[in-house]
Amino acid sequence: MSPSRSKPETASTNRRTVLKAAVGAAAVTPYFAWSPRSLADEIANDKMNIGLIGAGGMGRGNLNSAKQWLNLVAIADADSSRAQQANDQFSQGKADMYSDYRKVLERDDIKIVHIATPDHWHAKPLIEAMLAGKDVYCEKPLTLTIDEGKLIRKVQKETGRIVQVGTQQRSTFDKFVKAMAIVNEGRLGKIQRVQAAIGGAPTSGSLPVADAPESLDWDLWLGPAPKVDYRRSENGKQSNGHYEFRWWYEYSGGKLTDWGAHHVDIANWALKLNGQTEGPTSIGGTAEHPVEFKDGKAVQNDRYNTATKFLFNVAYPGGTEMIIRNDTRNGVLIEGDKGRLFVSRGNLTGKPVEDLKDNPLPEDAISKVYKGLPTEHNERRAHWFNFLHCHREGLEPISDVHSHMEMLNVCHLAGISARLGRDLKWDNSSEQIVGDEEANSMLARPYREGYEIEMG
Repeated sequence: MSPSRSKPETASTNRRTVLKAAVGAAAVTPYFAWSPRSLADEIANDKMNIGLIGAGGMGRGNLNSAKQWLNLVAIADADSSRAQQANDQFSQGKADMYSDYRKVLERDDIKIVHIATPDHWHAKPLIEAMLAGKDVYCEKPLTLTIDEGKLIRKVQKETGRIVQVGTQQRSTFDKFVKAMAIVNEGRLGKIQRVQAAIGGAPTSGSLPVADAPESLDWDLWLGPAPKVDYRRSENGKQSNGHYEFRWWYEYSGGKLTDWGAHHVDIANWALKLNGQTEGPTSIGGTAEHPVEFKDGKAVQNDRYNTATKFLFNVAYPGGTEMIIRNDTRNGVLIEGDKGRLFVSRGNLTGKPVEDLKDNPLPEDAISKVYKGLPTEHNERRAHWFNFLHCHREGLEPISDVHSHMEMLNVCHLAGISARLGRDLKWDNSSEQIVGDEEANSMLARPYREGYEIEMG
């Protein structure tokens, strides 16, 4: 945290003293015993103004989880109909609407923003928001490339801004956080292998060129990405815009960065808690794409192009390995020399879990892996509360940009390996691919003229 960062202007000294005392109590209180009326009610009684950048389904869904704590006063979106939906849903049509997100960042009455744009539109507004003095809740995956992550981490360190990444599994106390507490207490022993099963991706037929919806500024939606035609299937269910951007490498990384940003994050968290602090040394495997690739680029541009099937092995110092695959039950498998467990959004199973009946976790086990932060609510609502609390108190949130990029680098490397069709060696200290100039050139992508990141 930068020592120059001033405290937010939203709380009185007396209230802050009360809150900090409550946080101290939370550090020794398990999540299931924490009072449902405490810090969250304090925040609800003093709602914060927020600006929304990207008003699609994820943006509106996130705000729905946090609406009791927020006043939505400004909305920016390339699609005016989506902006209007968010305005009607959360602000009775009274919020200001913009096509240019920079108008949101210029406002002094907004201290926090939520970025829920397509992936290729994450880094630019996030960096500019931090430079404008805003704290940010940004949807995952945080970046389109590895080099974007380097810049985001640099700017966050320099500005000291609070940035929460939308990997809400880090705030799912009864499943993922509990699994991490089991790991942290040594119940699995030394971890030897972790597996992130994230499912495959869809394919499409050839999508014809079509007129973009009247409400959508297609050129603005493309933004930093290359200028191309809008495409949509005749039934309107498949396109190269809005939700389906996930299946185009031009705007995302497919399942490898979509669900990978969730489950690889949990797998990496477990490794860190178990003492595996060094990053990976290599990644290799196989991947299938719906189109042909040449020199890392899709030959066809009229259909989905991200990997539909894949099996990757990520090697770490000391012989630990991570498997990323599509072909088995969705979830994270963690295997140690004393036992193993499986955790997903619906299950937490394994003998170490069963053993909790007779040998429960210490009362502070959840708190220890949750950075000693309050553990109110669960899942997405808890993740938002964590962000808002950290914004008020100047604390690092549970899903910070540095831990996020440690794991997202793995997802991006898998995508580069998939597109090139070969194994990669990785120097984690320099964050460079070793002995492969072509692969290294894929650590960054050029921004379209007029859409460069504004660092001034």
